Amino acid sequence: MSERPHNEKEEKEEKGRGESWDEKWRRDPVDAAGWAAIFIWAGLVLLAENMGLLTRFEGLEAWSVIFIGAGLIVLLGVVVRLLVPAYRRPLTGSLIFGVILLGIGLGEVVGWVAIGPLILIAIGVGVLLRGFMSRG
Repeated sequence: MSERPHNEKEEKEEKGRGESWDEKWRRDPVDAAGWAAIFIWAGLVLLAENMGLLTRFEGLEAWSVIFIGAGLIVLLGVVVRLLVPAYRRPLTGSLIFGVILLGIGLGEVVGWVAIGPLILIAIGVGVLLRGFMSRG
């Protein structure tokens, strides 16, 4: 019997294979809770629209509210990851995704003339902050 040398990287790769949803939830509850919250939010907004509760707010579309809420939920997950060391990981992708979702929702409410450039500015600031944070 010949054994291969123990390689930590290979062990991590093997650990990720065949994981059940429950195991992934225990390892990273922030993402799972975030996606659950997004689906619950979307369901609540669509239910409110079907019951006529959103008609009070003129010019407010259900999908705009869903995108705004989803963006805020993703950004809340970024904040949780920054504050809780056990859940830290690279956040640039989540930050960009949250800003884009928020921008899509606000673009329908405020208008793309203002939101488009603000999204680009926010993404640029996020990338810039990441560059400064990684050096320190």
